[in-house]
Amino acid sequence: QVHLVESGGGLEQPGGSLRLSCAASGIIFSIYAMGWYRQAPGKQRELVARITSSRRTNYADSVKGRFTISRDNAKNTVYLQMNSLKPEDTAVYYCNAVYAENYWGPGTQVTVSS
Repeated sequence: QVHLVESGGGLEQPGGSLRLSCAASGIIFSIYAMGWYRQAPGKQRELVARITSSRRTNYADSVKGRFTISRDNAKNTVYLQMNSLKPEDTAVYYCNAVYAENYWGPGTQVTVSS
């Protein structure tokens, strides 16, 4: 059975940093493209960042230069380092794994507020 479990969310002030983690089990992690998506209240889910099995990355324009996605295949974990957080980064952040199948984690709340 496949499990993706996000952690690291919480409340942070504008300008602060958070690091999200997503631990995967039940898949051959190294062959999956991994991504982070987010969904704010009243909005559609959107791609934040993605990293392929060959470690190519792409980012939403709104987070370029502030967020960094990385992966540790030995730990079956993908990370999202979020710096210079803004209130508009407030959302539920979801981990995604794609190869032949598409899997989602339950999400972790990130709130950026003073």
